[in-house]
Amino acid sequence: MGMGKETRVRIAKRAAGELKDGMAVNLGIGIPTQVADYVPEGINVVFHAENGILGAGGGPLPGEEDAFLCNAGGYPVTIATGASYCDSSVAFAMIRRGCIDITILGALEVSERGDLANWIVPGKRVAGIGGAMELAQKAKKVIVLMNHVNRQGESKVKKQCDLPLTAQACIKMIITEMAVMEVTEQGLLLKEIMLPYTIEDVVSHTEAALIIPENITYIP
Repeated sequence: MGMGKETRVRIAKRAAGELKDGMAVNLGIGIPTQVADYVPEGINVVFHAENGILGAGGGPLPGEEDAFLCNAGGYPVTIATGASYCDSSVAFAMIRRGCIDITILGALEVSERGDLANWIVPGKRVAGIGGAMELAQKAKKVIVLMNHVNRQGESKVKKQCDLPLTAQACIKMIITEMAVMEVTEQGLLLKEIMLPYTIEDVVSHTEAALIIPENITYIP
């Protein structure tokens, strides 16, 4: 199921709240791209792009796009003061070396143990896996932003992924239009609920087993 602009912004803002000063951050395509526009005041991070930008900024204003400046997904970006450029092999070397503190990715499915499936639906043509496999395995923290259910209304937060995996047991946090969930050693912890949804809404739309604490934060 699709989501409106306000909902996408809400998810991006919540994800931006996970950023800490001095972090190196990589953003996937879709909702994650918007996170760069909502970095909290006083927090300075460096956005990394697989196509060779270290210091990408948020999206440009309409009419101010530079055709030569885009992220790995092909979307226009701005450049922060002090940014640098490199070839794609060096950008991937940074990922494989473990230099990325957080990567924020989209997903087709996730599992309760933190497995990620985000690159292919069997029988459909796709551009390829891109940098997701390296990022999912090598970033210090992986956060997923996505719809809670698919177009058929089926949960995308599953006991076990049905689609081909990008990486196993890599996800630390999942943020959807309904909830914020954290992957722990004990299982999938329901941390926050996005109003107007309720605990019952989240549970009924989640295939995975959820750990429900006594005190849950509700996000207005």
